[in-house]
Amino acid sequence: MSKRNKRISTILHVVLTVLSIIWLIPVFWLLLSSFRKEKGAYTSTLWPKEFTFNNYIRLFTDTRLFNFPRWFGNTLFVAVCSCIITTILTLMVAYVYSRLRFRSRKALMNISLVLGMFPGFMSMIAIYHFMKSIGLDQTLLALILVYSGGAALNYYIAKGFFDTIPKSLDEAARLDGANRHVIFWKIILPNSKPIIVNTAINAFIAPWVDFIFVSVIMKDNYDKYTVAKGLFTMVDKANIFEYYTAFCAGAVLVSVPIVILFIRLQKYYIAGVTAGASKG
Repeated sequence: MSKRNKRISTILHVVLTVLSIIWLIPVFWLLLSSFRKEKGAYTSTLWPKEFTFNNYIRLFTDTRLFNFPRWFGNTLFVAVCSCIITTILTLMVAYVYSRLRFRSRKALMNISLVLGMFPGFMSMIAIYHFMKSIGLDQTLLALILVYSGGAALNYYIAKGFFDTIPKSLDEAARLDGANRHVIFWKIILPNSKPIIVNTAINAFIAPWVDFIFVSVIMKDNYDKYTVAKGLFTMVDKANIFEYYTAFCAGAVLVSVPIVILFIRLQKYYIAGVTAGASKG
């Protein structure tokens, strides 16, 4: 059995190594292309003939046609605001479902769970016309409302984590005169760093990488584009030859904040997922 286990373990490591290499090839290609001096999307060799930093410099200096700094600022603003609102709403709803008992609790939980299974883009046309009717179309506020509006539907992982926190903490606080508001903010949240980080990372990534909703809501409002929509305009038929390497540089820069955020908070993120999944 020991030899068999070692053989299986070796095979699994080989398979995972091969899959990792396959997964990293596009990332490696993108990184190399961002430093490539020759123009165009297609080359005859994997390795660039000449390297340059001008593709990165061009993103921030040549803003006549593609204003990457503005797009990056728009994306950061929307992502941060959506992250804060979504995290607060998700945790508050999860705490209510975890700790409070009321008549319609199970029905609301089931409805929220079912609605959360439907992809958001199914309602994007209706959302656009609603935003247009109240004068919020083609605005960053519309994106913030869209990304944070359904936050309560993703309560289940946070609820599973809150279920693991002993209720004796709540009971002790109630005996000391604390109300639900104080218990949530002063007792539960300080003991919930993993799920806070997990919720915040997911809430930050969603608007950072979204392309569908920003395309529908912003239409042709060039100055309000986010990086996903803005970078896409770099690789249309009219611009792909001239700006493809700049597009690659922009894609690399967009991934940097997500990578740093995940690396710094990885242990909390994994703890939040495992705790929530095991109990939820």
